[in-house]
Amino acid sequence: MSTTQPTRRPVGPPTKHQLAVMIWVAVFPTLTALNLLLGDWLAGLSPVLRTFVLATIAVPIVIYGLMPQLHKVRVRILGRTVNV
Repeated sequence: MSTTQPTRRPVGPPTKHQLAVMIWVAVFPTLTALNLLLGDWLAGLSPVLRTFVLATIAVPIVIYGLMPQLHKVRVRILGRTVNV
């Protein structure tokens, strides 16, 4: 009697729509938190300089911190086990 081992289905790269949702999920809370934390300090800056400061802080947080975690979550969700 042979038993089949469950295996994980390979998961390809995200679609454009999945990537858009992942980016939104990472960017919106990051910018919200930064605005709440730094809003008083940034209030006196021009809109362009304020945006520059926020983007300079937010982009590394999103790219190096949040997006890798969201990719792992996506693979975990989509890589369901199947019996082979």
